[in-house]
Amino acid sequence: MLTGPNGAGKTNLLEAISFLAPGRGLRRARLAEVDRQETPDLGHGPESTGAWVLSARVDGPGGPVAIATGRDQGPRERRVVQIDGAPASQTELADAIAAIWLVPAMDRLFQDGAGARRRFLDRLVLAGDPAHAAEVARYGHALKERLRLLRAGRFDRVWLEALEARAAAAGVAIAAARRQTIAALRTALAAPIGAFPRPTLALRGDAEAWLDELSALDAETRLAEALARCRGQDAETGSTAAGPHRSDLEVRDEATDRAAADCSTGEQKALLIGIVLAEARLRSAEGSRLPLLLLDEVSAHLDAERRRDLFEQICALGAQAWLTGTDPALFAPLGARAQYFTVRASTLQQYDPDAHSAA
Repeated sequence: MLTGPNGAGKTNLLEAISFLAPGRGLRRARLAEVDRQETPDLGHGPESTGAWVLSARVDGPGGPVAIATGRDQGPRERRVVQIDGAPASQTELADAIAAIWLVPAMDRLFQDGAGARRRFLDRLVLAGDPAHAAEVARYGHALKERLRLLRAGRFDRVWLEALEARAAAAGVAIAAARRQTIAALRTALAAPIGAFPRPTLALRGDAEAWLDELSALDAETRLAEALARCRGQDAETGSTAAGPHRSDLEVRDEATDRAAADCSTGEQKALLIGIVLAEARLRSAEGSRLPLLLLDEVSAHLDAERRRDLFEQICALGAQAWLTGTDPALFAPLGARAQYFTVRASTLQQYDPDAHSAA
C-alpha cells in the first residue's frame, strides 16, 4: 500500500514496475519522457538527467531471475532488456513476468476508442500466453512494412503478398488467442464474484468471427485476401482497413444487460476490477504464474463494501499487488495483511498502520 499526497511519486513507482513487463508501460509514454527530470535553479524548465534504467529481482515459478531494462541512449527510441545479465527480447521478458494494471486514465476505457480496449485485452492475453507478445510484434512489423511500400507507390505483387501472408498468419494467431482468453474469462466469471457486478464479454471483429466457422488456415487466407483488396484504399489513407487491430472488446453488466459505456463511473470501475480479478483467478486456477497487480487509485469510486471485497479477493489470490491512494484510511480493512509505505518527494518510508492511525 503506497499512500501520500498527489505528485509524491506513487504512480512513478508503479510505472517502473510496469516496465518489467513487455510493452510501453502503464502510461504508454515515449521512452524519453520517462527520463528523470531535474529543475535547476537557472530560471528555465526541467532538464533530463539521462536515459532511465531500472532493475529488479523477480521470484517466479521458474526461480529467481534478474531483470534490467532501460532506454537505449542511441539515436533510435528503443528499450534494452537484459535477463540474468544476457541481452533479451521483450518476448523473452513476457516469459519471465506478467503484469496487469488499472490506472485512473482507464476510467474512460469504455468511452474511449477501441484501441485502448484492445490493449487492455492483449495485456490479459499476455498474462497467460507469453507467445502473444511475439505475434503482436510480427503482425505490427508486417503491417508497417506493407504500408511503407503502399505509401511509396511500390505495388510489387510478390512482395506485398508475402507481407500480407505474414500479417495474416500473425493476425489470426492474435485473434485466436484473444478468443481463447475471452472464453476462459467467461468461465472464471461464472463463479461468485462478491460485491462486484458480473461483466459479460464479447469480441467484435472480422478475424474473430471467421474463426467461428473456419479453420485457422482458411481464416488466414481470408484475411490475406482482405488485405490485398484494400491496397489502394490503404495507400490513400495511410492506415490498414482490415485485421484484428480493428477489433473491439464489448463489455456489458450481466444484471442489467447495460453496455459498460452507459453505466455510472463507479459501475464502470467495478466492472473493470471484476475482469482483472477474474483474470488473476483464472491464472491461479491453472497453476500458472500469477500476474503482478498494479492498481493506481483503485479505491476511487468504490463504496466501502466493494473496497473490502476487493481486498479480500486480492488476499485470497496470493498475487503480489501494489495499490496506491492518498488516504491511508481507505486501506484499513487490510489490517496487518499488507505492507504500508508513505511516499513523499519520491522517498518511501515503511510504517505501521496502527501506529500511523494513532498518530
